[in-house]
Amino acid sequence: MAFTLEKNELTEALAKNTLDDIPSANPNAQKITGLVKKSGKVKGYRLSDDTIVEKKDAIKLARQGGIAGVGIAHRGDTEYLKSIPDGTEDNNLSHLPTVSVDPATK
Repeated sequence: MAFTLEKNELTEALAKNTLDDIPSANPNAQKITGLVKKSGKVKGYRLSDDTIVEKKDAIKLARQGGIAGVGIAHRGDTEYLKSIPDGTEDNNLSHLPTVSVDPATK
């Protein structure tokens, strides 16, 4: 039996392979709508309910099913969130706007 994958499916499968964990999202899970950056590095996320969460808290929330559409990956000892590949780039985290956070609220 021959097994063939479309190029898009193969790319998606390989990208999913880079994720350490793909948590199942709860029905009421938030989506990431913006990135909080400092010196070009992601330090946190704005969620669809307009709350801002730090990166480490977002990873914990994603593991608990509280954030939809993301998996957890790592580089070295650092964990980070990554969009679950779905064949489109428009909803990748890297395409989201950078949001500013009032320093008085942090």
